[in-house]
Amino acid sequence: MKRTAKGIFVLMGLTILTYSDLSGQLLKKKGGVYTVEGQVIDLEGEGVGNIEVNLLDSEGKKVGSETTKKRIGKGSFEFKKILPGNYTVSASGEVGDASQELTVEDEDLVLELTLGAEVAEQKASVTTNGVAAGEGTTSARMPQEEYVMTEISFELKKMAAELDHLSGQVRDLQARSEMWTNPLSIYQKEIILDNGSTVFGKVVYQDEDILKVESLVGYLVIDRSTVVRIVENVMSQEEQEYVPEQIRESYSPPPMPKLAEPRYVSADASNRASSRDRVANIVLVGNIAEKTDRSNNKTLSGQVKNVGGNRADFVKVNFVLRKNWSGETRTLTTFVGGSYHTFDSGITTDSSLLPGASGNFELIIPSDIGSFLGYSYTIDWEEYE
Repeated sequence: MKRTAKGIFVLMGLTILTYSDLSGQLLKKKGGVYTVEGQVIDLEGEGVGNIEVNLLDSEGKKVGSETTKKRIGKGSFEFKKILPGNYTVSASGEVGDASQELTVEDEDLVLELTLGAEVAEQKASVTTNGVAAGEGTTSARMPQEEYVMTEISFELKKMAAELDHLSGQVRDLQARSEMWTNPLSIYQKEIILDNGSTVFGKVVYQDEDILKVESLVGYLVIDRSTVVRIVENVMSQEEQEYVPEQIRESYSPPPMPKLAEPRYVSADASNRASSRDRVANIVLVGNIAEKTDRSNNKTLSGQVKNVGGNRADFVKVNFVLRKNWSGETRTLTTFVGGSYHTFDSGITTDSSLLPGASGNFELIIPSDIGSFLGYSYTIDWEEYE
């Protein structure tokens, strides 16, 4: 009996020990598994459903696969009963891929996978590097390019300045050659002296004894008693007829029309000859006086006379102001104060000069016209029966 009881106690102890070992192993196994859960989102932070999420171990073998939820908890996934170790969670969708490495040790894990984040980071990295490289390249290139552009701009400005200088010299040479070839192109006054000499110039000062004249050789002081006559010369330029370039070589101007011989009332040849001389002829008497007022307005005044044999109507003096060496001019006109005459049409004029009569004129040149190098003038009139 004693042996039997002793054997029963030994068997019960072994059973208890075995149960304790099995219970410990079961408890250890149950406490060594964990849960890995998370959510798949896009770049805007919104959950993405119907995305396959894979769990891979350290050797790249698939441990589990889940599909993210579509509605409640959109984008969420969950892997249960995961043993400790190193894993990789990966997801793939239309907007991009996402993956994350993790280590399961002694607690559950919660993840968040962002689809397309890696591509965005790569693009950002490439863009940043590209900008940095581009800026570096640009910063490396800019000084050289700016130097080249600056040099080109400087050379262009230099060439433009030289061209302007040469053009000015050419204009000066042309003006000087024109002056020596034809002094009347600059100076309209022709001063004839008693010794037969002729001086071309501009009278800048005069009194009862002397004349001070600006000429090509400088300023000349001339004794007034030696002056025989002062002639105003006006060089009139005929307007060139425009001919198209296509027919310029074969073009010939039309012949001048023949003027009909005038019919004379008198049958006496002497009367006919004298009638040809009976035409108006207006000439300048003396010089044209120049005066400047306080407002810098310049006044040109003088006197004309009808030395012809017929009445001159609408007598006027046209002044052409030469403003610069480039040929820019300005034309002003003033009528001569003469006698009144009424025509058959009823028109009345106060600018008529009878044969032998004189009339004064005055032209005010306003200051806003500016300065001018010189002037020329022409005397114009009409003749009526």
